[in-house]
Amino acid sequence: MLDHLVYAAPDLDQAIDGIERRLGVRAAPGGKHAGGLTHNALLSLGAGSYLELIAPVRDSALTTGLPFGLENVAEPRLIAWAVSVDDIEGRVDAAKKKGYDPGAVVPGGRDLPDGSSLNWQLTIRPKPAGDGLVPFLIQWLSDPHPSTTAPAGCQFVALRAEHPDPAGIQAVFDALSVEMEAVSGPTPRLIATFDTPNGRVDLS
Repeated sequence: MLDHLVYAAPDLDQAIDGIERRLGVRAAPGGKHAGGLTHNALLSLGAGSYLELIAPVRDSALTTGLPFGLENVAEPRLIAWAVSVDDIEGRVDAAKKKGYDPGAVVPGGRDLPDGSSLNWQLTIRPKPAGDGLVPFLIQWLSDPHPSTTAPAGCQFVALRAEHPDPAGIQAVFDALSVEMEAVSGPTPRLIATFDTPNGRVDLS
């Protein structure tokens, strides 16, 4: 099940403004991630899913190795996606038996604007698989889920993956038990479709 889509940008405020123009809903600040080097804003996509806008914190001392390679993102784009699971260790073991290693299971967290925090576990690989088209796994350890608190008004419709080697990407989707089809395309690209106040919109 789609948990969230990750839309990376060099500047969070500009990303919020740009997404509002495209989708007709303004994302709400979500807070800083553990370590304080990145921050985000969120939009609910209904049915337990949300859109995360993420960027480096402007006043932080940027280093290499930011999540999703944010230090190298020059233009906003859909860069990753996450699948929600109930037993992350079990899903990792099952994928390994099918020939794909989703990576290490590590803790994650975010400090919320109200002073509380959210916590989760997720899989991380040294290098994202499939040019960023393969999802990472996430298991939430605390409530509320961001889809229930982020601004509403948009609805997730579909997600597709384009890649010059769709068969290779499809093999990994199958190992992860992810129900999504990879199709042929000139460059690796995620394309999400939403129903929004501005009509049906594709975001990539």
